[in-house]
Amino acid sequence: MPPPRLSAVDASFLYLEQPRTPMHVGAVGIFCAPAAGIDYERLVEIVERRLVAVPRYRQKVRRVPGELARPVWVDDADFDVAFHVRRSALPRPGTSAQLTELVARLMSRPLDPDRPLWEVYLVEGLADGRFAVITKTHQAMVDGITTIDIGQVLLDQTPEPREVPDELWMPRPEPSDVRLVVDAVAEAVARPGQVVDAVWATANDAVAGAARLARGVGALVGTIVTGGRLAPGSPLNVDLSTQRRFAVARGDLAAYREVRTAHGCTVNDVVLTVVTGALRAWLLSRGEPVTAASRVRAMVPLWVQGADAPASGGQVTSTLVDLPVGEQSPALRLQHVAHAMREHTAGNRSVRAAALARIGGYAPPTLHALGARAVNGISKRIFNLVVTNVPGPQVPLYAAGARMLETYPVMPLADGQGLAVGVTSYDGGVFYGFNADRDALPDVDVLAATVDEAFDELRVD
Repeated sequence: MPPPRLSAVDASFLYLEQPRTPMHVGAVGIFCAPAAGIDYERLVEIVERRLVAVPRYRQKVRRVPGELARPVWVDDADFDVAFHVRRSALPRPGTSAQLTELVARLMSRPLDPDRPLWEVYLVEGLADGRFAVITKTHQAMVDGITTIDIGQVLLDQTPEPREVPDELWMPRPEPSDVRLVVDAVAEAVARPGQVVDAVWATANDAVAGAARLARGVGALVGTIVTGGRLAPGSPLNVDLSTQRRFAVARGDLAAYREVRTAHGCTVNDVVLTVVTGALRAWLLSRGEPVTAASRVRAMVPLWVQGADAPASGGQVTSTLVDLPVGEQSPALRLQHVAHAMREHTAGNRSVRAAALARIGGYAPPTLHALGARAVNGISKRIFNLVVTNVPGPQVPLYAAGARMLETYPVMPLADGQGLAVGVTSYDGGVFYGFNADRDALPDVDVLAATVDEAFDELRVD
């Protein structure tokens, strides 16, 4: 049996990847260490045993000679779990600023293309005996169906890790170049139109061919372009560097629900309005011109389902929302955002937060990855930034017996996008992760610091 071939969409993420736009999605979990402390060897053992459920994490990408067909997934005969699960430490007592700086540096580095495309970092030395787990997973790996994010594999619902049956893994022999070419020729005979198209794309330019593939992402996820208008000018749209900055903020989910009830909207509307208020304060702090008509266009991936499909059978659809940063009244900002979201979701059967939080256990890492997939390949001229909000379970989760206290998404930057915002609710908290270009947004921590103020305005108003 020939090795599985990457889908056109998955291959596009490999072809489009450049040093300035690494195509991985990440997450940062902060844990309270058990009395005995965190055991790195135990964490490695847990990860290795659970790879049985996600065999893709022991596979690497192998390209076909001459680019006669899309790459294939092959077992990594030299797979070394210790290479992928790494250990780091902050100088004690590690601060939040030191952790976010480490996250930024780790997320700036592309994954090794010659190995399975994922990494996990155990970071010790945080204040109060805490530690962090940072994950990186390439978007080519996470399709939400056959493969989920490594963060979803790692966590348990109880301090005692769930039992996973022992299974001896024997890698299948890696095919030779000749075998890959023979398989590509056989596929060409069976599907001549597809292969001729792929060869034409490669002969002209692999990147151009990938861009053609990526245009299929828009159709796949049902991207909506608001009236065909281009996005307004913004300091968020920049030429990217190779380095990142990362900042975080958190809120209380119960308080967000109070605002939701008072205004007759959704928690997602409240989150988007908080982001709007934070962006307004940040723009003003920079001396940027902000008028009553000022808008920032956000690409907001949403999970939707068909008329007769269960929540787990849905797909991600990207919606464009103009955030009214020029509106002085926080209440009116919320009204504008809620109205825009109702219009976009009315015909799409968006999945309710409670149902979304139950998909596959701890689904936020995987759904954030799918949201990132939905965005890439869409023109940077259509939107200014990406905002993903994925509700998670409202019960504590554990890794290697340690309770997770906080979790922050790290969304990748698309070409020309200087900022991406990921939001996850978990165990009574609302957690914001701001991933930014290091040169374009040296003040991303100022943006994160305005989140509390932006939310407090909604409570007062």
